Amino acid sequence: MDLTLIFFVILCYFLVLMAISYVTSRHSGDETYFTGDRQSPWFLVAFGMIGAGLSGVTYVSLPGMVGNNNFHFFQFILGNVVGYLFITFVLIPLYYRLRLVSIYSYLRERFGNRAYKTGSLFFLISQSFGTSLRLLLAAKILQFVFFEKIGSPFPITVIVILLMVWLYSYKSGIKTIVWTDTLQTIFLILGALITCYYVITSLNLTLTASINEMVNHPYFDVFNWEPKSDNNFFKQFIAGILVAIAMIGLDQNMMQKTLSCRNVWEAQKNTLSYSSILAVTQFLFMGLGILLYIYAEHIRLELPVAANGTLLDTDTLFPNIALNHLNPMAGIFFLLGIIAASFSSVDSALTALTTSFTYDFLDISNKTVKNPKRIKNIVLFGFSILVFGIIMLFSSSRGDVISLIFNVAGYTYGPLLGLYVFGMFTTIKIKDQVVPIICILAPIATYLLSLFLKDTYDFDMGFINIAVNGGLTFLGLILIKRKK
Repeated sequence: MDLTLIFFVILCYFLVLMAISYVTSRHSGDETYFTGDRQSPWFLVAFGMIGAGLSGVTYVSLPGMVGNNNFHFFQFILGNVVGYLFITFVLIPLYYRLRLVSIYSYLRERFGNRAYKTGSLFFLISQSFGTSLRLLLAAKILQFVFFEKIGSPFPITVIVILLMVWLYSYKSGIKTIVWTDTLQTIFLILGALITCYYVITSLNLTLTASINEMVNHPYFDVFNWEPKSDNNFFKQFIAGILVAIAMIGLDQNMMQKTLSCRNVWEAQKNTLSYSSILAVTQFLFMGLGILLYIYAEHIRLELPVAANGTLLDTDTLFPNIALNHLNPMAGIFFLLGIIAASFSSVDSALTALTTSFTYDFLDISNKTVKNPKRIKNIVLFGFSILVFGIIMLFSSSRGDVISLIFNVAGYTYGPLLGLYVFGMFTTIKIKDQVVPIICILAPIATYLLSLFLKDTYDFDMGFINIAVNGGLTFLGLILIKRKK
């Protein structure tokens, strides 16, 4: 693609985001950045959350993932749907009843200050890694498409993206992001749909014929019943339930948008709508993956293969075909989609990280602060540096990022899952000061157990590591209960 055209597309998209920021930041108070004044329309939040839920990982990594994992990931998505029901009817009413800004304040009410700080710290670790890995994928593609060709090194590319996000989100935070995420969702979905259209057209297929090709393809293998496989149905389905609860319901990033709705019922409508549309969209992206592999075979595109027969660099399949082998319009809309993915994967996450640290560790709501906006901006800048550092650490990684994200999430969100389940479903009082030790030991024990099972029995825990981690945390909390 022409460099001037690419620059023009990036510039226009950024100017639109700045215009939205200008409109939404008028009449903003000190709390607007964190709560959106609790006036966000539920349907707008629901649609915008799809873009944040998809991000560059789903946009690029999910289509390529089917080459090594077939359609097995859909078992995980089915579990997600069940997990969202728990979020809708259990967690959201709890958060609204307590009128939480940081959802980890619940842990202080239930257990004590150490548990509260521990829960928030695990969120900060989880979100920092998740955000960085999502942005890494999108930044690599933008580096390949544009920045590398103008001589910009990869670290500068990441800095430019973070700076652009900061410029449109630092004033009104979640109030602005609710609107910008809606725009970004539109371009994410459009990018996939237009690519589908051009792939189908290039293969001289009708819509019905393309669906038949997809359904009859060897990659369209949804259910796996092999007990030792990490793609086993029960592992994927149970992990899908627990990961949805942990990464959405116990995640300040996603819940902060939901809690900006006017009331509980609107927040519940938002979650039910979001979860349904997201499941359908993820299914479509996996279907797009099969079409891309069919097209790659049709044009005899060589794909790198490892010694064990697995495909390498599957994350490059979609961008390579969209930018280099299809109609230029497909390339333009892919580019818009990946720009949207870059911004949507980091803007709300940085806002959530800033909110959590400001409320949970600086305790800004209970202190008289002369200039809260200045403190907020310092915290935001600090997390931007942290995200940059993690991206540089993983910049040479290969393979599909989506698997890496969920594996990391199993270790970092597991203690949060154990804490909340224990808090909501038992009345046991615990020794608050020992909670940090339990939450550190549980993921270490989970990792050692996964190595033992893999080496001894060739049993891969896969994404189910979050269940084991949460369960060990739960058992640990029982061991530190206070005597009556």
